[in-house]
Amino acid sequence: MAQDIIDGINPTRMELLSLKNRTKLAVKGHGLLKEKRDALIKEFFDILDRVKGIRENAENSLKEANDALLEAQIAMGDLAVRKAALSVKESIDVEISSRSVMGVAVPVTDVKMEKRSIIDRGYGFSDTTIQLDEAAKKYEESIKYLIELGEVEKTIYLLAEEIEATKRRVNALEHIMIPRFQNTEKYIDMRLQEMERENFVRLKMIRSTIEKNEKKAAEAEAASKAEA
Repeated sequence: MAQDIIDGINPTRMELLSLKNRTKLAVKGHGLLKEKRDALIKEFFDILDRVKGIRENAENSLKEANDALLEAQIAMGDLAVRKAALSVKESIDVEISSRSVMGVAVPVTDVKMEKRSIIDRGYGFSDTTIQLDEAAKKYEESIKYLIELGEVEKTIYLLAEEIEATKRRVNALEHIMIPRFQNTEKYIDMRLQEMERENFVRLKMIRSTIEKNEKKAAEAEAASKAEA
């Protein structure tokens, strides 16, 4: 039992009362952590369901963009495509904020991208083909999917870390701390009962001794009076 109780504990009623309060708090904390763990796991799988669709959209969009780029390179030549790419203006504005999921700060992205024409992108009509414009449009779509994919994958990573940490805390309370508190309560209660029995026996012996002494004193007094 020594390994299952708190070291250096004093078997007093004050300590027992304090320990019972700690046990109640530990049990309450264990319940709250289990609720948090379950809520995090639910959120984790809800987001995990979204990842597959977003990843498929990103992969399909990138494949279509690469196919269109290949067609543009065949039609225009690799050098002309590179020249057109260098003239493209940046058009994406990403704002990153956060939201809280059971105390875990996860990212939220807001992608601002205007639909652009050939002129808006920065290259002209005369030396480009429709395949290049299609490739540019598909790559722009792909970027939006990739940013969204990055958001949800980072969220999954953060939630997985918190789930694992919460599981460890739940297990520590359930299998170590709470049993240790409860075993220590039993130990203190047992020691208090032993002390009460020892005190009872001691008081009984003291009372018996006092009664014997009083009896002897009474007998001595009676003998003294008889002699007188």
